[in-house]
Formats: sequence, structure tokens, C-alpha cells
Amino acid sequence: MGDKREAILAAALELFVERGFHGTTVPEMAERAGVGAGTIYRHFASKEAVVNELYRGHKQLLTARVLRDFPVDAAAREQFKALWHRMAGYAVDEPLGFAFLELHNHRSYLDADSLAIEARIREFGIGFLAAAQRRGEVRDADPMVLIGIVMGAFIGLVRFAGECKLTLDEAAWRTAEQCVWEAIRA
Repeated sequence: MGDKREAILAAALELFVERGFHGTTVPEMAERAGVGAGTIYRHFASKEAVVNELYRGHKQLLTARVLRDFPVDAAAREQFKALWHRMAGYAVDEPLGFAFLELHNHRSYLDADSLAIEARIREFGIGFLAAAQRRGEVRDADPMVLIGIVMGAFIGLVRFAGECKLTLDEAAWRTAEQCVWEAIRA
């Protein structure tokens, strides 16, 4: 039974990345998973339940990867480097998960639990930047503007890699990380 559930989640992830949430139907998910449409409803109450389970699972995976043994006592420069390269590792190791999380606007169908995970991640970023600003290590600007700069550059880089056949080797990730740090440092 767990195999069918996993097959449904894997099929849904692929379809949500390819077509978005609104462009994906339950019958398409069932066909891709190799199950009947009714099987999906035995495991999930709705298409929204499927997408929220995927969202929470991938956000938790990304968050665990980024925050595991995080260098909380290091200077902002070293913390930023750790964040950047850990996000890069996730994007490389989990390309479908990254594309699902970051290349679609999920706001219209996320449930309270998914929104809470997103809020915790956002609060971590704001706290990191606010502490770095107090120490004079990061530009004095609205932390959400700085998060937008960092995430916009990161997501754009990953998108260009896929669309323009850009090779994101270790040197490219280091160069991008240095450039983005220069954009937000004090």
C-alpha cells in the first residue's frame, strides 16, 4: 500500500513541475502513477492534500539540509556561504523537488501547516539578516528585500542552468555565491 502512495507522490511531483498544480488533473496523476483515480482518493482527500504533502516534505527536506549543524556562531559571511552551498546541494541532488518548491507560486492552495513551515523558514532568514545587520555585516535594508535579492539570484541561476544548458559546477556556484554576497554585504 505504501508503494502506491509513493508512486502517487512521485507522479504528482513530476506533473506539478511540468504543468503546475492547476494544470494537473487527478486522472493524469493516476495514469502516471499506474493506479486508478479512486486509489488516489483512498490515500489523499484531494489534489490539494497531495500538493501540500509534497510541499511540506520537500520544504522539510530542504530546511533540514540547510540548517543541520548550522554555524550559528560564525560571522555572517561564513553563515551565508553555508546557506548558499547547502541550497545548491539541495538543488543539484533534488532537481524536481527544487523546481516544485521554487519555480511555482503555491500560495493559492497551501494549507495552514504548509504556510506555517514557510513562515518558519522566512522568520529564520529575517532573523539571520537582522542579526547580521546589527553587527554591521549586512546592508541596512528591509530583510525581505535582501531575501528577494538572494533567492531571485539563486532561482534564476538554477533556471538558467536548465533552460540555457549552463553548467553549475563548483566554480560557478562559488562565483555566484560571492557575487550575491557582494550585493547584500555592508
